[in-house]
Amino acid sequence: MTVEVLFFARYREALGVDSETVDGSFATMDALREHLAQRGGVWDVLAEQNLMCARNEELCQLDEPLTDGDEVAFFPTVTGG
Repeated sequence: MTVEVLFFARYREALGVDSETVDGSFATMDALREHLAQRGGVWDVLAEQNLMCARNEELCQLDEPLTDGDEVAFFPTVTGG
C-alpha cells in the first residue's frame, strides 16, 4: 500500500517536511501514525494524544481504515480564545 501523507502547522515545522509518500501495510490511520512516530526524534510529535487527521480531505478519527492511494493529513488541534 502507498499513501501520501501531508503534515500541517507545527507538525510540518517540527518535521521539516510538508509531505511524504509512505509504503507499507497500515490498516488504520492510527497504525500509520504509530509507524511514523516510531522513527523517534522529531517524529515523536505525532504521538500526541490530541492529534487531528483527515483521509482524502475528509476529517476522520484515528480508527479510519486506509486503502492504497489514500491521501492522509495530520495536523494539531486548533485552539482559540
